[in-house]
Amino acid sequence: MSEKFSATLRIGDLNDFIAPSQACIVSLKGLKASSTKPSAKPEVSTSSKQLKQKPVKISLKDCLACSGCVTSAETVMLEKQSLDEFLFNIDKGKAVIVSYLLNQELHLPCILEFHHFRSLGNSRLFLSHWVRICYAEKQLGSYVLPYISSVKSPQQTIGVIVKNNICQKMGLRPLMCTMVSEVDSVLTSGEVLELIQLKGVDFKGLEESSLDGMLTNFNEGHLYGVQGSSGGYAETIFRYAGKVLFGREVKGPVDFRTIKNSDFQEVTLEVEGKTVLKFALCYGFRNLQNIVRKIKIGKCDYHFLEIMACPSGCLNGGGQVKPQPGQSAKELIQLLQTAYMENVLIADPFGNPLVQSLYDEWLEHPGSEKAKRLFHTDYHPVVKSISSQLHNW
Repeated sequence: MSEKFSATLRIGDLNDFIAPSQACIVSLKGLKASSTKPSAKPEVSTSSKQLKQKPVKISLKDCLACSGCVTSAETVMLEKQSLDEFLFNIDKGKAVIVSYLLNQELHLPCILEFHHFRSLGNSRLFLSHWVRICYAEKQLGSYVLPYISSVKSPQQTIGVIVKNNICQKMGLRPLMCTMVSEVDSVLTSGEVLELIQLKGVDFKGLEESSLDGMLTNFNEGHLYGVQGSSGGYAETIFRYAGKVLFGREVKGPVDFRTIKNSDFQEVTLEVEGKTVLKFALCYGFRNLQNIVRKIKIGKCDYHFLEIMACPSGCLNGGGQVKPQPGQSAKELIQLLQTAYMENVLIADPFGNPLVQSLYDEWLEHPGSEKAKRLFHTDYHPVVKSISSQLHNW
């Protein structure tokens, strides 16, 4: 597997039994692929016409949602899906819209990235912000899935907005079919760096360029966001719940206390000496598994958990650019956290006029049927199939 992915992701191939192209259980009708073993009874056909069958097409979404195969299929599909497909779509002259992850802006020089994507052709660039869901559906099942927020990730949210609202404004056909992906291609920071090196970009010779002004929190040389480099959900909802449910406005920085290790922190709100809210940040699979055990035995007393699969959160994601020679991973994370605080101006997301305009012009109001249909999803446990595994033993 490519070196642009972390060692944790690459080492996952050690337990694989089959190659990605063998014994796939997905077929056109959702049934197990027919066996190639000869039948016990001979079959005779008098027809001279050759039977034509449609080729089976397996998408990345099909592969990741299936439990019949092994991890090498997923990792190989991921590598083949991203950068090559992105360049292929641009070379075909398709209208390409790029949403830019804030964490990538910290790993790669922001202004250089903007120039480079502009130089690729017919594209627009917007600023915007997935592993724990796949883990929950395949491993944790029904006792965890009901507690996961139904709100789509920022990545999928911007895809819905682009393929519906913005495409319509640009005179393009909006997303009308549920079979069309909301996001067609995802590039990691490592792949963006590979793209820059592949194109041999001379940044000093590029003209300055800016982000497109639609639905972006980029303005006057500043980035606006919330506290926390992994989305800030816990802090934002903690403040909102305190104000709406208990009439307590949380002023100043939220005091998250470290519990056991730096990747697990909690905060509480007390009213009249009684704890009414208890939230936590839970990063990394070690802490996630501890929480899962508590949920299993009914001893998890948190009202809200902000969970990230990667230790230290999104800044330490498996697809991020690796530390430079002589630089430790811890030093890089500290540098990125400092850069985040220096470059992002904290703003209340509930007061964002751009979001409000989306509701006024398109979504009607928060909680509307249209908003639920477009921006919410549901999760289902993936039933493990042992058929393909038995086939290979």
